[in-house]
Amino acid sequence: MVLALIVLCIVAFLVLAIRQSPLWQWAVAAAAIGILAMVRPDDGLALSTSLLGWIFALLPAIILGLLSIPAVRQMVLTGPAYAMVKSILPRISRTEQEALDAGTVGWDAEIFSGRPDWDKLFDIRKPDLTDEEQAFLDGPCEQVCAMIDDWDTRNNRMDMPPAVWQFLKDKGFLGMLIGKEHGGLGFSAQAQSQVVSKIASRSVAAGITVMVPNSLGPGELLEKYGTPEQQGKYLQRLASGQEVPCFALTGAHAGSDAAGMRDVGVVTYGDYEGKQVLGVRLSWDKRYITLAPVATLLGVAFNLYDPDNHLGKGEDVGITLALVPADYPGVIIGRRHLPARSAFMNGPTSGKDVFVPMEFLIGGTEYAGQGWRMLMECLATGRAISLPAIGTVSIKAALRTTSAYARIRRQFGISIGMMEGVGEGMARLVKSAYQFEASRAMTAAIVDDGQKPAVISAALKYRTTEEMRGRVDDAMDIHGGRAVQDGPSNYLFAGYQTIPVAITVEGANILTRTLITFAQGALRAHPYLLKEVQSAQNPDKRQGLRDFDAAFSGHIGFMLRNMTASWWHNLTFGRFASTPVEHDLKRWYRAFHRYAQSFALAGDWTVAFLGGDLKRKQMLSGRMADVFSDLYLLSTALKRYEDDGRMPEDLAVINAVARDRIASIEKGLGEVIDNFPNPFLKFALGALIFPLGRRARPSTDKENYRLARSVLGQSSFRDRLTRGVYVTFDPADRTGMLEDALVKVEAAAEIEKKFFRAIKKGQIDRRLDRDAIADAVSKGILTADEAQIMQVADDATDRVIKVDDFAPHELARPAQKSEDEYTAAAE
Repeated sequence: MVLALIVLCIVAFLVLAIRQSPLWQWAVAAAAIGILAMVRPDDGLALSTSLLGWIFALLPAIILGLLSIPAVRQMVLTGPAYAMVKSILPRISRTEQEALDAGTVGWDAEIFSGRPDWDKLFDIRKPDLTDEEQAFLDGPCEQVCAMIDDWDTRNNRMDMPPAVWQFLKDKGFLGMLIGKEHGGLGFSAQAQSQVVSKIASRSVAAGITVMVPNSLGPGELLEKYGTPEQQGKYLQRLASGQEVPCFALTGAHAGSDAAGMRDVGVVTYGDYEGKQVLGVRLSWDKRYITLAPVATLLGVAFNLYDPDNHLGKGEDVGITLALVPADYPGVIIGRRHLPARSAFMNGPTSGKDVFVPMEFLIGGTEYAGQGWRMLMECLATGRAISLPAIGTVSIKAALRTTSAYARIRRQFGISIGMMEGVGEGMARLVKSAYQFEASRAMTAAIVDDGQKPAVISAALKYRTTEEMRGRVDDAMDIHGGRAVQDGPSNYLFAGYQTIPVAITVEGANILTRTLITFAQGALRAHPYLLKEVQSAQNPDKRQGLRDFDAAFSGHIGFMLRNMTASWWHNLTFGRFASTPVEHDLKRWYRAFHRYAQSFALAGDWTVAFLGGDLKRKQMLSGRMADVFSDLYLLSTALKRYEDDGRMPEDLAVINAVARDRIASIEKGLGEVIDNFPNPFLKFALGALIFPLGRRARPSTDKENYRLARSVLGQSSFRDRLTRGVYVTFDPADRTGMLEDALVKVEAAAEIEKKFFRAIKKGQIDRRLDRDAIADAVSKGILTADEAQIMQVADDATDRVIKVDDFAPHELARPAQKSEDEYTAAAE
């Protein structure tokens, strides 16, 4: 009987906890178990008459029943908790609150909940384009890619040629996000992402140039918040390229802490067009502003003060945005920066006591003080489109060129791609190309569904650009000396140089990972945490207590469910976790559910225990951000498999990607547990998340070698992995020569086998002083036709492996130090 009661208690706890049952149901269950505990089996199942026994048996039910009454619960439990939280919780600053209010949550909330609703994943639209968007991608986008000479752009001009600039303006590239009613293309986020991707595959500098006006810039701000007069005045001109915009946010002292900018505006009266009008006396000092050197229209973010309360919003109005013509009196556009020697336009701008009328404020006085929210909303969408596009296409372009080179280039008698050591890097390129195209496409689709995915876009920005860094390194390693010799035929070095820009821009990755992604995600996406924080800061204490009671009670249930479900799913290796499919990948859906549940538990405990110290414990927060982003990446890869029609040839890569993501998730959670500050909670987390130890393993050498071999040649699989990359077969083009050579080398493959067998046997000798192919013909090893095919492949190979060289004067620069300056420095 005792054993049965113990089992019943465990089962009841599991069921009630997983269902997040209300307290009255716990009270009923406790009462039922208490009554059963008073049964006397040796007396015909009669109930005990011991008063003390009944008191102890029903005490849990009585306590739970009383706590289910809100007034009682608030008096003995949530009231004291509310007072404690209110006294120790740091207040959310105004800018932090505006950042939280700016974005939306969607699939990220399902990850933080630990109980994913698969319908929400599959309801995200497929990454399709309209006929008009596809025609633009196949037409003007292909045309401008063919026009771009990246070596000339970054070495000779340090700018795009005037013809390319004019083409971009005439065809509407700078106004893709502006609606058709204002003369823009009105493209979807998916289309913008793919256009930026294709151009960046040709030239990162050109991709950035197109990206900026369609990301965080005046066009988007005017579309969403501009007054009718501002929209009528500027949007048509922005769409047609008559105006080139930039947006000045980053200051010298603020850096990534944009909320701490020193740029200031003061509401006052001044002269404008010969009249005394109300306006802003504005001073700013900004740097790293992309397109500033060529901009005609300057967006500026600053802190607005109104000491005389002209606007009726108090003295400290808050962050405000203004739109100022670049040639307006007092505006200074500084000299150019040179970001990682990339050719895109970037530079400083400043102004001192520049008087601007109120009509220059974006959105007018109505939006004065709301600039941070406006920026965060635009950044949430722009960040989801721009840098993931450039990072992803950099990976895909590296795969496209490296797979061709690894097949064409031979050493030790074989294509270097056949070597296992080379195959290791090639496999990473294959997996990353599949994975990050999946995440790029799904995130753009989320934006097209009307969301502003602040947490997802932050995570994707740092993961995509970090992955780009690793995969371009792999491509450079595989190419060896061919990659490090810069020149007109080098197709890797420009992207390699630009990587630090992508890592740094729109928030340095270090801070995005350790300060923003998990901390903001926990507040935004947690079902109860933000409600608790807001209730604790409510000036109305009565309403605050009621709100806190509801949120805190729900949080307790959420925590119990997380503990129970995590232990159960980890004990059973996810065997009973949910899956929306019944095909080969159902194990990965179950694994996703299992680890999302573990992430929810670890995240909940991390936030609850650390509280305001979470900002200080940045390494722990960064690891939680890694786990979250791994879960998101895994879900995008699974969805891509469905969206692409469950292609059998993709099974190998999706299985390898899933193994790697799960292994990375386990590693991240393990490091969170190993470094958890509280010893007791550290032990408890380990027992709940890894009750049987850490068992996940990444993809095997055998799997990875097969993936590497699968792209060493022309195939539909290679084409799909690199879709969106600009491809040409023109042998005079720096990447076209690779595609041309690959075709010719593959055509000569069987002939080469005979030729190299003859070399191994000593029948012919390949040296510079003799024509080995002619020798093979003369000795009957090859026919004349075969020799011709092999000679064509040989010539194409020579073009591919050739590196650039220069006369010394070609590399000289006119602005050089004099000999006297060098002598003075030495002295």
